[in-house]
Amino acid sequence: MGSAPDTVIIGAGQAGLATSYWLTQVGVEHQILERRDSLGGAYQDRWDGFFMNTPNFTLDLPGMPYTGDAPDDFLPRTAVVNLLRRYADVINAPVLTGVDVTRLSASNGTFSFETSQGRLAAKKVVLATGAYQVPRLPAMAAKLPKEVRQLHTHHYRSPQQLPDGAVLIVGTGQSGGQIAEELHEAGREVHLAVSTCPEAPRRYRGHDILYWLLETGKHGPEYGVNALTREALPSPAARLACNPLLSGTDGGHDIHLRELGRRGMHLHGRLENIDDGDLTFTDDLPERLATVEAGFNNRMRKAIDGYIAAAGIDAPEQPTVPYDDWLPSEPATVNLADAGITSVVWATGYGLDFSFLNMPLLDEWGYPKQKAGVTEQAGLFVVGLPWLTRHYSSILGGVGMDAKLLADNVAHA
Repeated sequence: MGSAPDTVIIGAGQAGLATSYWLTQVGVEHQILERRDSLGGAYQDRWDGFFMNTPNFTLDLPGMPYTGDAPDDFLPRTAVVNLLRRYADVINAPVLTGVDVTRLSASNGTFSFETSQGRLAAKKVVLATGAYQVPRLPAMAAKLPKEVRQLHTHHYRSPQQLPDGAVLIVGTGQSGGQIAEELHEAGREVHLAVSTCPEAPRRYRGHDILYWLLETGKHGPEYGVNALTREALPSPAARLACNPLLSGTDGGHDIHLRELGRRGMHLHGRLENIDDGDLTFTDDLPERLATVEAGFNNRMRKAIDGYIAAAGIDAPEQPTVPYDDWLPSEPATVNLADAGITSVVWATGYGLDFSFLNMPLLDEWGYPKQKAGVTEQAGLFVVGLPWLTRHYSSILGGVGMDAKLLADNVAHA
């Protein structure tokens, strides 16, 4: 590949591009390596009907803030991909596409890269490979009968991709909830294996919930409200917990599992086992639904309300949600053939993948050991991961703030 500048960014998604912008501002020559043949980040892997869960007003990329006339709307997948491509052009990002870094080593103050296009070296490296790297599939996926079509949300594209018949969706995070609605609207019978991702209101106290999450994350510490900072997490594992169950489709809305059940979807507990076509679910669905519904109040609501009060913001009170104790009556064991289930969509999330690092940098959760993006390896930095510094660290509307801080650290390293 030839020589490289002193600093290399691995990954040209939103984190890599935002870091590139700030490195340019502080005069650091750099190169971005992107394994894909085209720009657009992980949004290129989302299904056809995907919409952003964050409203347009949050699309505040450094050097290219949102200036449109629909700040409260939500972009579809193709528009998000095009936005990142336009951003790369606007900031004149020095990107090389189609370059997959397969190994990164450090020795005597220099980083050595092995890539799909040859070898190179650099003095400093920024890891911007994102939070959605490897689709997670549970081991029990291998127990499904071969005639049942199964795929991860990473490979799901549309209802037409699946054979006729009922669909089991395993997991009720943002992807699972939205795909469940899409399949139901397409006339499919849908079974849901419920996880414990929290529900949240799309709008809260006069604004989209993302407005308050960003404002509380940015300015809360100024008023002593630190609940949305990394240090306030209950455990390191919480960095990789699922996001609130929300949707950007149809103008943006809440998703409530009990309501999905009332609409005709079959709600089950966690999928526990698959044996000769029989699906066994845990019998704790009432407790799971209670956990899902309490999640927002237990953490995010307290943080937002605390910030509003401490900052003296005039925000209307949120209407009280009526108590809902509706429960489905589904059996603990379901036979695939009897239920007409011909396909399974695994909405089981993604795992981090830093397997290309040839250095002891990761903790037991596979997360780089770092502080505000500065790792324990001199000259190596990371950006764009969930809870790197705050709740917003991995989202398109928040990554630029971490990238600015990181660029200053890179410049002075």
